[in-house]
Amino acid sequence: MSAFVGKYADELIKTAKYIATPGKGILAADESTGTMGKRLASINVENIESNRQALRELLFTAPNALQFLSGVILFEETLYQKTASGKPFVEVLQENGVVPGIKVDKGIVELAGTNGETTTQGFDSLGSRCAQYYKAGARFAKWRAVLKIGPTEPSELSIQQNAQGLARYAIICQENGLVPIVEPEILTDGPHDIAKCAAATETVLAAVYKALNDHHVLLEGTLLKPNMVTPGSDSPKVPPEVVAEHTVRALRRTVPAAVPGILFLSGGQSEEEATLNLNAMNKLQVLKPWTLSFSFGRALQQSTLKTWGGKKEHVARAQAAFLARCKANSDATIGKYSGAGAGGLASESLFVKDYKY
Repeated sequence: MSAFVGKYADELIKTAKYIATPGKGILAADESTGTMGKRLASINVENIESNRQALRELLFTAPNALQFLSGVILFEETLYQKTASGKPFVEVLQENGVVPGIKVDKGIVELAGTNGETTTQGFDSLGSRCAQYYKAGARFAKWRAVLKIGPTEPSELSIQQNAQGLARYAIICQENGLVPIVEPEILTDGPHDIAKCAAATETVLAAVYKALNDHHVLLEGTLLKPNMVTPGSDSPKVPPEVVAEHTVRALRRTVPAAVPGILFLSGGQSEEEATLNLNAMNKLQVLKPWTLSFSFGRALQQSTLKTWGGKKEHVARAQAAFLARCKANSDATIGKYSGAGAGGLASESLFVKDYKY
């Protein structure tokens, strides 16, 4: 066990295990101000703090929805915001058994010497920021590394740089009491088939866990947020069972059993697609030593956002849409989703080329 996280070891293990409770998952509400602007623009709502606050309050106070969540990832602004009646969002979440989390990276920049590959920035003052966030009530963190599939990508340089970055972030978080979510996202952009995505995912995850070990990260106090293994965005889709088989095989080959939970990103899949794929994974009859769950942003919010449209009179309907997605994904974490949430807004593609937060 890492000597460096001794002080927090028990708490980290307990928090990570709780977030990985079957039947629960994470709402990623950590959109940066710029990304939130794009979301709000799509429903013709101005990107000002009061509107960002209103959307987050709608989500966090949706009746009965939080029972299906174990964590919510917040953006720094949101960590310190309150409801309209003056209650801190952190308290609203804690009282409902939801662990507040925080996005700690500062976005991606191009990695010099590569063909448009990237590395993640945000190490400046990371330790002191983590300590501050812990004081404010956060108990886990998120850092997104981005890799891409191309003729010669992901390159060895990109794989190593991103694996090292994730490991360094993870140990700094743990030293400050935050459970790190390790997120090596392989973008779906491209014409590749599912086998190429599976091979890249295995290579990347193997490098990430080697780096986490080298940095003395306490695996029991971490969570993994990977992409699902799917064909590229310019390739024909495959059934959920095929996605499940390739994804679970890649994870079984690379992710140690010490990791309590794997919470997938939705990566631009439609709400319904992401849920069906997760459900198929949990129905697979193979040994899975970790909980397989969700850490969705767009795939939990899109139909909610469109239903709300920035109007007070639509809040209740929007909250009902959010509850439906939370419940659908909760069912999928135990392989019991029936597809009852299908159709309409939930089936719309959320793919954005070269997606930026």
